Amino acid sequence: MSYLTIFSADEPSQPLFASSDVAAIVQQLQQAGIRFERWQATAPIDAQSSQEQILQAYASDIDKLKTERGYVTVDVVSLSSSHPEKAALRQRFLAEHTHSEDEVRFFVRGQGLFCLHINGKVYQVLCQQNDLISVPAGTTHWFDMGSEPEFTAIRLFNDPAGWVADFTGSSIASRFPLLA
Repeated sequence: MSYLTIFSADEPSQPLFASSDVAAIVQQLQQAGIRFERWQATAPIDAQSSQEQILQAYASDIDKLKTERGYVTVDVVSLSSSHPEKAALRQRFLAEHTHSEDEVRFFVRGQGLFCLHINGKVYQVLCQQNDLISVPAGTTHWFDMGSEPEFTAIRLFNDPAGWVADFTGSSIASRFPLLA
């Protein structure tokens, strides 16, 4: 179940807002400039589905986003709890950072926690299967895949080189809850 928790950036122990209602999540994130949608596959997808099968199942939604936002590259990324470098991969994006282009992720399976630091608030968005999130370029954020990651996500890019993380040096991420 998708879930949004909003905190004041200086009070990580007391949420200002918390909800699993998709309409409320969309509304709150829209006000903060974040796109959040729910998509449905046009074909069955499971953990063994190939990149081609996944992209075909969501082709109309992907094409719509490519047309709207000019994305030119689309791929699929998967990570499982058996990956030997899962701890290092998790650590990689736990510090606050930005990107020079939008970070667009659609979760085909599993989950991930996007933590967005916007205008004195932290928006923690637990994205689950069928959730699309688009974090605009320059938005400070961090991402947690959990200690036992299990997810497959579609990624869209204007330029994959623009997706390199630019770390802010802030310790804010260490003060907020993460996935188990």
